[in-house]
Amino acid sequence: MSALFNFHSFLMVVLLGICTCTFLKMQFPAILEQRTGFRGFFWKAARIGERLSPWVAVGCFTMGVSIIFF
Repeated sequence: MSALFNFHSFLMVVLLGICTCTFLKMQFPAILEQRTGFRGFFWKAARIGERLSPWVAVGCFTMGVSIIFF
């Protein structure tokens, strides 16, 4: 089933996207400098990961626990 139709999979894709963009911005800041266009979407995801990192970490932990045990 596609991640668009399964809410659990959709949340997992969003969390992984946020975490990946944040990691890439920390390692290679020049990649995500543009704030407009297609790369602007990834810049915004990285910004969410930077500013809401405790909540993103809780979301990733909860998602990991739900995948392992449920």
